[in-house]
Amino acid sequence: MRLSEQKVLVIGGSSGMGLAIASAAAQAGAQVSIASRSESKLMEAAVKIGSGVKWHVVDFTDETSVKRLFDFAGPLDHLVIPGSAVKTGALKDLPLSDARSSMDSKFFGPYLAVKEARVNPQGSIILFSGILSRRPDKGSPILAAINAAVETLGKALAVELAPVRVNVISPGMTRDTGAYLGMPDEARADMFSAVAQSLPVKRVGLPVDIASIAVELMSNNFITGAVIDVDGGGLLS
Repeated sequence: MRLSEQKVLVIGGSSGMGLAIASAAAQAGAQVSIASRSESKLMEAAVKIGSGVKWHVVDFTDETSVKRLFDFAGPLDHLVIPGSAVKTGALKDLPLSDARSSMDSKFFGPYLAVKEARVNPQGSIILFSGILSRRPDKGSPILAAINAAVETLGKALAVELAPVRVNVISPGMTRDTGAYLGMPDEARADMFSAVAQSLPVKRVGLPVDIASIAVELMSNNFITGAVIDVDGGGLLS
C-alpha cells in the first residue's frame, strides 16, 4: 500500500477536506492521527475513518496547545494542514481584529505547527492556500493575501527544511466543507451551480478530489516546493 505503516497527522481532520484526506491516508495503509478544536467531531470522525485512528483536541492559535499536540503525535512521516475557515470581507468592512484572527488561524497556525512538528527527513508537509491567491475577487483581500503568504511560506520551507518535502494544495470552490455553512441552503446551491457552469469541468470540487492529490504528494518523493491547483480549471475561467 502506498503509505503502509507511515504516520500521518491531519490537523483539521474531523470534517471536510481534512476528514477526506485522513480517510484516504488510512485506506492507503497509513497510521492516521487527526486533530481539531471539537472533541465531539473528532470522535465522530474517528468512527468514520476506522483503522485505529488516534485523535487529539488542539487550539491551533494557542502555542501551548500546539506543543501538546506534537508531544502526543511524536515523530511523523507526513503532516497535513488543510486550510481553516476564516473571516473575510471588503477592506472597509472587515475589522482589523477579524483580519488578524484570520491570519492567526490560516497562516500562523500552520507556521507554528510546522515549527513544532518532528517530521521524518524522508517525509512531507502539505499546506493549503486557495484560488484567491492568484485570482482575487472583490470582498476578500485578506483571504487573498493569506493564501499568497501560505504559498510563499511553502516554497521557503521546502528550501529550509529539505530533504523534508513541503508542498501547497490550492483548492478551488469545494462543496461539503465548512467554508459555506453560514449561507442559506438555496443560496449555497445557486452559487455552486453558477460556479460549476463557469468551470471547464462543469462541476465544483469535492473533498475526495483534494484527498487524492494529498495522498499523491505524500507518496511521491520527487515533488517539493510546488503549488498544486485543484480547482477544476478555475484559474482559466
